[in-house]
Amino acid sequence: MNPKSNPFSSAGSGLIRGGLSAYGEKIFGSGSEYVQSNISKCFSDPQYYFQVNDHYVRNKLKIVLLPFLNRGHWTRITEPVGGRLSYEPPINDINAPDLYIPCMSFATYLVLAGISLGLSGKFTPEALNWKFVTGMMGWFSEVMLLKVSILSLGGGEAPLLDMVAYAGYTFTGMCVAVLGKITLGYTYYLIILWTCLCMGIFFIKTMKRTLLSEVRSYDSSKHHYLLLCTALTQFPLMFCLSNISGT
Repeated sequence: MNPKSNPFSSAGSGLIRGGLSAYGEKIFGSGSEYVQSNISKCFSDPQYYFQVNDHYVRNKLKIVLLPFLNRGHWTRITEPVGGRLSYEPPINDINAPDLYIPCMSFATYLVLAGISLGLSGKFTPEALNWKFVTGMMGWFSEVMLLKVSILSLGGGEAPLLDMVAYAGYTFTGMCVAVLGKITLGYTYYLIILWTCLCMGIFFIKTMKRTLLSEVRSYDSSKHHYLLLCTALTQFPLMFCLSNISGT
């Protein structure tokens, strides 16, 4: 019998092809969803971190540089999106992390380092490039410190770009410190101590109320020591970056 003239054979082969097609779509679809979910969990949406305006930038700088004057809450604002809670963007929430201020602060830090090198007669393209490398190393070290602190609490993880943003706020304090050393001389040491203290307070408040809230579960008996250690590391890190800047 010719298979082409057999309706049962044609129907059976059609069912087999349809089943294999559906099964393949299910496998590749679930794999794609898994990859996308893990990418979004680690990196979130980069555009989210640049949704800022002048009002946000001014108030965020006040919180970063003068955290003890903040009388409001430190928790992030959520909104229901697609049946689940999502964080409001920085333009609508002063406690949301952004990458605009860290990036601009890092660029300003490099400009101030170049000015300081020029005033001391040590400016070269290679020297400025070295400031860029050491600045990035300091930023990376801060991110790793936050990452290790969260992992050591025993569970969960925060989005990577959140930690990159929070670590980058260190350069706002560095800009103030380096500018103070350029213009005010030896009073720089008082300024660097003040900025280190403010950055330490900012990190304690941020990690306690914002960053750790994104971790599903953690050992509360450890987090007080980790918060203190994270705050104390701001002193050697900022002193090191200041000395590296050649100011």
